[in-house]
Amino acid sequence: MGTCGIAAGARDTMKAILDVIEDARLSDIIVTQTGCIGLCEWEPIVEVVVGQTPKVIYGKVSPKIARQIMQEHVEGGKVLAEYLIPA
Repeated sequence: MGTCGIAAGARDTMKAILDVIEDARLSDIIVTQTGCIGLCEWEPIVEVVVGQTPKVIYGKVSPKIARQIMQEHVEGGKVLAEYLIPA
């Protein structure tokens, strides 16, 4: 959560993720914050790794999108293609 991420709303996005974890009483989830990865135009960025599946990187993640990612991807296993950062 570098300065560009914070300026783009990363704190609110992270809070939304933590709220979903708490409200749904999810376990075995690790949430960490990192510094800038050089993709400032895509902030806030959320990286999701579930089990042994490849990591998925989402960009421009608002709190609403973060809640959707938590429900559909983390809990449901469905990658949300419309929010992926293009490779």
